[in-house]
Amino acid sequence: MNVRCFRGFKSVFSVVMVTCLCVFVAGVSTAVRADENAYKSLKLFTDVLEELEKNYVDDVDAEELIHNAIKGMVGNLDPHSSFMPPEAFDELQDDTKGEFSGIGIVITMKDSILTVVSPIEGTPAYKAGIQAGDIIIRIDDKSTKDMALWEAVNMMRGPRHKPVLITIIRQDELDAIDFSLKRDLIPIESVRSVMLEPGYGYLRITNFRMSTLDDIKKHLEILESQNNGLKGLVMDLRDNPGGLLDQAIKISDLFLDQGNIVSIKGRQARNTQEFKAYPNDEDRKYPIVVLINGGSASASEIVAGALQDHSRALILGTTSFGKGSVQTVRPLKEGFGIKYTIARYYTPNGKSIQAKGIEPDIEVEYEILEKKEKKVSTFDRMIREKDLKNSLKPERTKQPEKVKKQPRKHQRLLDTDQLQQDAQVKRALDILISYGVFSKLNGS
Repeated sequence: MNVRCFRGFKSVFSVVMVTCLCVFVAGVSTAVRADENAYKSLKLFTDVLEELEKNYVDDVDAEELIHNAIKGMVGNLDPHSSFMPPEAFDELQDDTKGEFSGIGIVITMKDSILTVVSPIEGTPAYKAGIQAGDIIIRIDDKSTKDMALWEAVNMMRGPRHKPVLITIIRQDELDAIDFSLKRDLIPIESVRSVMLEPGYGYLRITNFRMSTLDDIKKHLEILESQNNGLKGLVMDLRDNPGGLLDQAIKISDLFLDQGNIVSIKGRQARNTQEFKAYPNDEDRKYPIVVLINGGSASASEIVAGALQDHSRALILGTTSFGKGSVQTVRPLKEGFGIKYTIARYYTPNGKSIQAKGIEPDIEVEYEILEKKEKKVSTFDRMIREKDLKNSLKPERTKQPEKVKKQPRKHQRLLDTDQLQQDAQVKRALDILISYGVFSKLNGS
């Protein structure tokens, strides 16, 4: 019996070994074929380089040809991957720390066309009226056709107050539009706030930098200390091009106590990760309306997606940009660098927003509301109780004593009247106030 079992085991073992050997050989064979194909392609590359060096009509710089080939190889992967020479790699560090002098726009390559993602609030480009979706066709009369992204960025940055001419084409505009912009320091401040009405705060986040989380905490502390706390918050992420992933995660965690915030999934296991929310010391249970638009991208979409999927906030505005990928930056020899995509990110419900964007719960287009002159209607001319002779006067209610508060400084105070004319902000405020009214009616 034991002998038969042993013989049976030997037979099974032999079959398994043969199967494993076949799989191993197949794997090695596939790897060898892949290596052979790569070798053939590299041989083709060197043959072409040698041919051009020998026979091209003018002398060629082999190093420049190789760099251009690498640039094309990386740039053709996706719009957010690029090979950077030393000057471009150095300037990339300015995007998330320190100040730099430029015009204040975030740009990308969309179908090989230089396109504005969004202007940065308070900058020359923002003040001049450059909009998300504008296509830049010339910089200082130099065509942007076939221009690398870093080259465009390099041309638009420069000494403070020195002008640069930007020519754009815009949807629904027949002619190209020129903007002569004076470069200025691009502020690192990314958060502003104001009280729209007693109990209803407005928090504007323009980008996600190293200090954004700390800035938001300070602004929330100011808003939450007034009027016996917040009854509702409008969080404005419009034209926010994103920034640092860790800041978006930590800011989302301010308003969530549990569950996923975002997950990233890449081909390599090290590039696959889930980021979770944890209980907070601060009790922030007030309702939130988040404003987004086509200029809301990357990190701002992570925040909006997390709060939407957890039913923690109502999303209002128009569909966001749709950048659902994660990039890494690696230094190379001699000061060169490479930025490339390592993963896609997913909202808590597992949705990829790549090229789709975050869809608002309530779609409201941006417009400035006109101030309407108050007209006396027929109803207003009707006689009321208070107009009758000897009518009883209303009882006087005791006014609460005003508590003298220490003045708090806001960085760049926002114009409340101007915000009230913003259709999306006005709608958000109306929703929050209505929510408060209905909550009282329901006794909650």
